[in-house]
Amino acid sequence: MRFRFGSHRASLAGLMLCLTGACASNGEVPNLTITQVSESVFTAVGATVAPSYENWGHNNNLSFIIGDEAVLVVNGGDNYRLAQALHQQIKKRTSLPVKWVVNENGQGHAFLGNSYWAEQDVQIVAQDDAVREIRERGPAVLTTMMAREKDRGDKTTVVVPAVSFTESKTLDLGGTQVELKRFGHAHSPGDISVWIDAQKILIAGDIAFHERLLGVFTDTNVRGWLESFERMMALHPVSVVPGHGRPTQIEALKTYTYDYLNFLVKSVEEILERDGGLAEAYDIDQ
Repeated sequence: MRFRFGSHRASLAGLMLCLTGACASNGEVPNLTITQVSESVFTAVGATVAPSYENWGHNNNLSFIIGDEAVLVVNGGDNYRLAQALHQQIKKRTSLPVKWVVNENGQGHAFLGNSYWAEQDVQIVAQDDAVREIRERGPAVLTTMMAREKDRGDKTTVVVPAVSFTESKTLDLGGTQVELKRFGHAHSPGDISVWIDAQKILIAGDIAFHERLLGVFTDTNVRGWLESFERMMALHPVSVVPGHGRPTQIEALKTYTYDYLNFLVKSVEEILERDGGLAEAYDIDQ
């Protein structure tokens, strides 16, 4: 359990968690189901509901790519134990080392598991804006996760990616090259995608949603998101692993992300043109 206060109060709090059934046994990790996308690409599809104690904070997709010499992981995970569980699944499929962990943005479920991967001497990489988010907001995000995950957040700390880039970065896994691509502004600061050109597979990250409603936050750039999505579609991927939801084709993602955002923009513009107010926006039939 993650108590660092060195007090009897902390010990009693830990005991209370265990007695109420909220204490994970030593070394317990979630049981992840892995979906195979191709011969070398896999993903653990997260829940389509909010992160919770029951789902171990696993409500986004945690993916990995196996090359001839090394493995690349997309998303650190929501916490240390979730990352550890993903690593156990990777080890069932290959003895190759995990060399890279890519944080798809600066959200907690993308980076909090970095603490596990850093212990494995893995190089952690993210886009410049995501690195800034993690550095500035990481402690607050960690506090929120710990309040939710309690003992299941054990060992989790904030680890800022040591490697960053602005527009793109190519990584060689031995026989497999992957390109980290920044299409532009989208869901949240630092959103990136992972492109495997030889297989035409895109691990899109939070630029693409389906099977659940996408989030629009105060720092979401909706018009920029639409432009970024168009750049993403220009790759003509054969298969896409979205940020949330099962692997699918670009057409489905266009419907539930691009078309949906366009609908929202046009609906709000119509309200503004007739000098409508916020109450009308709340009544938009989504």
